[in-house]
Order: sequence, then C-alpha cells, then structure tokens
Amino acid sequence: MSRIILHSDANSFFASVEAAEDPSLKGKAVAVCGSVEERHGIVLAQSVEAKKIGIKTGMTVGEATKLLPSLTVVAPHYELYGKYSAELRRIYDDYTDRVEPFGLDECWLDISSAIKNFKDGVFVAETLKEQVKKELGITVSVGVSFNKIFAKLGSDMKKPDAVTLISDDNYKAKVFPLGVGALLGVGKSTLAALNKYGIKTIGELARCSPDFLRRSMGKSGETLWLYANGLENSAVLTEAERPPVKSVGNGMTPSKDLESADEVWRFILWLSLEVGRRLRQQNLLCRGVCLSVRDTALRVKQYQAPIEQPTSHSEDIAAAAFKLFITKAVELLPLRSLSVTAISLVSAAAPCQTDFFNDTARAEKRARLDKAVDKAWGKYGKNAVLPGSLIGSKHLRELKENSFR
Repeated sequence: MSRIILHSDANSFFASVEAAEDPSLKGKAVAVCGSVEERHGIVLAQSVEAKKIGIKTGMTVGEATKLLPSLTVVAPHYELYGKYSAELRRIYDDYTDRVEPFGLDECWLDISSAIKNFKDGVFVAETLKEQVKKELGITVSVGVSFNKIFAKLGSDMKKPDAVTLISDDNYKAKVFPLGVGALLGVGKSTLAALNKYGIKTIGELARCSPDFLRRSMGKSGETLWLYANGLENSAVLTEAERPPVKSVGNGMTPSKDLESADEVWRFILWLSLEVGRRLRQQNLLCRGVCLSVRDTALRVKQYQAPIEQPTSHSEDIAAAAFKLFITKAVELLPLRSLSVTAISLVSAAAPCQTDFFNDTARAEKRARLDKAVDKAWGKYGKNAVLPGSLIGSKHLRELKENSFR
C-alpha cells in the first residue's frame, strides 16, 4: 500500500506573517527588506501580489521600487516568523506525530497510519489548509503523494492556498513534463550538468540510464534518478529519529566593513549571543569553535580551536572565536563578513570532567543569567537584553534589523 505523505509549505511566509499582524497589508504588493540605506537593502521575501508583478528575492530595494513605485516595503521581524513557525508545527502535530521540518516554513507529515487512500489524504490536506488559514491568518500549499520528494513537488506546483495530488496513477503525467530544475536536489550547477547531457525534463531524467548518471555525476546522479522515478522512500523522521545536530552557527554581513579588532570583537559577540541561545535551546554544549571570515577581496578563510570546558555561554564562545581572529586572521582586516560556529557538540546532560580551578558558583550564576536572558528574548525579542559593550556600536542598528534565527 502506498504511503500518504503531505508536504505543507507556507505561502510567501515572511510577507504573509507581516500581513497577518497588520491587516492593512493584505492584498497589497509587499516586500520584506533589509536596510534601505546600506548593503542589506535587498528583498528578502515578497507577497503573492508582488511576485505577480515581478518582484524577486535578491533584488535591491531600489530595483524593486523602480519596477513598482507603489510597493510597500517593511522590515523583517524574525522572532515573529519563529513564533508562526512554531504555531504551524503545533497544528501539524494535531494530525500526526510524524512531522519533519524542512526549514522554517515547510514540513513533511506522514499520515499513513490514519489514512488509507489518496482521496482521504486530499481531504486531510484541505482540512489542514483551512485550519492554518483560520487560526493563523496565513495560507499554505499542500502536496499529497506517496513519498517526500513528490509531496514537496506537489506543494510547489500550485500556489497559493492549494492542494495538489501526485499519486501512483498520475505521477508520470504530472511530473515528467516538468523542467528538471523543479526536482529537489537540482541546484544551478546540477541543472547545468544535466542540461549538458541533454536532460531538460524530469521525464528525460527518469528515462536515463542510472549507470550513465552514476558514471557522469557520481552518487548524486543515481539519487536524482531515483527521485525522478518516484522511488525515493525515506521516512518522515520524528524529532527523536532525526540525526543529532553537529554544529550551531550564525553568520552575517554587516552594514560596513569591519576595520578594527574592536569592531570584530563586537560583531563576534553579537553573533555568539544567538549561537549560545540556540545551544541552550537544544540542551547542548560545544567543545570547540569555528571562525569563518571573508575579506574585501571575497576570499574566505576558516579556523578552528577547541574550548577547554564544554560550554553554551555566549561570551565563552565569543572569546574563543575572537582569540582565533587575533592569532590567525587579524592581518586580513578589513573584513566583509564573518560567522561563528559551535562545533564538537555534546549533550548538556552528559558527565563533564572538571578541574580544581573550576569556579562552580560562578558557572551556576552565569547559567541562571543565561536562562533569564533567554526568557526575555523569547518574550520581548532579541534586542531586549544586550551586553553593554554592544551599546553604541555603529553596526548595532543594522545587526538588529538583519539578525536571523
């Protein structure tokens, strides 16, 4: 018996959330953008109405408003998007315990244990779609199919606020004529490689020799052949079944190049605040840090170092990353962007070797402080509580606007 897999994708998620919070934006061409004045003045997301006129992600604000002078431009509110994402998953949990997120605004749901045929699967998808609209004021498109790849393809085929069925009986008629770039896993470079071999549609990929694809493109070629033929059979993984997190990182391009060690320190500290918060959220500690920097010639360098005691404290992570910068990368100034990543992760519940010089009272005090700050961030937003050293930073305004989850 075929499985019944749903893929639910929130339509124009950032813009839809903004309109749900501000009803005056409903029905308008809206673009969620970074800073208009500085480098981050680009379109991050757009409403359905803006998409129809040709507003695209990655356009500068100037390009977008030139194309549509009446475009409504709003700043991003990432904490709000996280809240709506959590609410979407709460709704999905009403339908099945097998829910697998795919980014902030997409999830797979396996409803096979409760639903026995595609007709009922479509009914469930329609019901879910209407519940999201009623409770959250946003819309989703839902694909219904017998595997994850085709379910996602279905949610992409008709937008917004739609349900699309790709079944055992109709998948060749619906899927094979589509451009091969519509298939999950086919990015720009893979698309170019497939086109070089004359493979333009999913049907042409499906009819290809898997041996040829394996020789030409390696394991990925064979995987794409399985995808195209509807033979992908991976499970929708619950949280307990998903592979453990291997790293937690945060990276960004500031509004202006970082020209001094002091500016780099503040930027590293800002990035580390989010890294530490996400580690604590997942009950993890890190035993190492990775610093990635990009200079003004767009050259990227990466450096790693262990941390003496496993930690989720943001200042510990920032200090280790800054030490890497001072010892390895200070000559690369000025910097265009950088990222901080916590690596070598372990459970916070795991036993930890300490030494005679550990100040346990100080560690407990910092843990209570972290917990209080996390609570304030969760309730009032990421800028509710900040280290004093960040106040007055010329980059802070831009950082506030463009930080992400």
